[in-house]
Amino acid sequence: MFGALNRFIAKLDAAPEEEQSRTEGAFGFQVLRNTNVEVALEPWFDFIIGINGRTIDNPDPSLFATEIRNCAGSTISLGVYTAKGQKIREIYIPVHAEKPTLGLSLQWSPLTVTEDVWHILDVTPNSPADVAGLLPYGDYVIGSPEGLVRGESGLGELVEDYLNRPLRLIVYNHEYNVTRPVTITPARGWGGEGALGCVLGFGALHRIPAALEEPPQAPGETLFSTDSASFDEKRPISSSSNLPPAQGIGASAELFVPANMAMPSKSPPPTAAPGTGPPKRKQRAHHAVASPPGGGGLDDYFKEGEQKSREQDFAPKSQGSGVPPPPKAGGPPRGGPPKSATPVQTGTEGEGEAEAEA
Repeated sequence: MFGALNRFIAKLDAAPEEEQSRTEGAFGFQVLRNTNVEVALEPWFDFIIGINGRTIDNPDPSLFATEIRNCAGSTISLGVYTAKGQKIREIYIPVHAEKPTLGLSLQWSPLTVTEDVWHILDVTPNSPADVAGLLPYGDYVIGSPEGLVRGESGLGELVEDYLNRPLRLIVYNHEYNVTRPVTITPARGWGGEGALGCVLGFGALHRIPAALEEPPQAPGETLFSTDSASFDEKRPISSSSNLPPAQGIGASAELFVPANMAMPSKSPPPTAAPGTGPPKRKQRAHHAVASPPGGGGLDDYFKEGEQKSREQDFAPKSQGSGVPPPPKAGGPPRGGPPKSATPVQTGTEGEGEAEAEA
């Protein structure tokens, strides 16, 4: 990614002379018309610069036609320069034996003629460009049937000649990869600046880029989706369970999956039969701690605490621990001594236990 970014920055930082040297002085047969649907060549954009591995340096079209006829019944290779992205590609075309022609109209032209394009950068509302239907950023003015348009000031001079008159322009749209005719009427009194009401870009940074492989997304369409389901088809996670779904974390049917952390069991703790179990006592509040390595998470922690509590409940009573608990407010307890007394352990261990419960 960084390598591609560095190459892109280096291309932008290159001097205009270096950018022009790629096509400066180079010629080829520009495709003016194509009547053969089997030949993948676009008029105006494509130039034939080589045939069968050799560069074409002779402007005589009859020599090119003769070589095509000599390859009747076989397949030829053509080197093609395209103005879309300024790239060179090679295509293979079969030549019919009965009719050894390609169905093309060609003209020997310099490759730099495709650099005279004007990029529509901005369109003012209610301007002549807006009324004509020019689109900002995607449209490029590549020529006009009214005459040749050459140089940076070529389009401006043509507009001045057609003030208050319909002017036909040939416009290419990069986003939809289509070329269409546009009729615009330049005027000075439309209420804004300029005769067209649009901002134009010209030069190396505003040449026609390579065509997009896919058409742009229409408003409201989903840009990213999966093969299994779309965002609208995702099932919500149930609020009654914090466990992961049955298909696991790697399944693609869920958008969000909770963390893989074991939670306490929903089943109630086991209880003893009435009258046989230990006396009830107030449990201490446990604070959540991190699960030990290799353990089962919070379930093991709770089981360990429950086991310690049971051991303390079934511990033998001390010999001198028959003191009843202090009476409640309002006088001594009625009905004699309480049925069960909470044992108070003596020694250092009993003091620590009392502090913890307090």
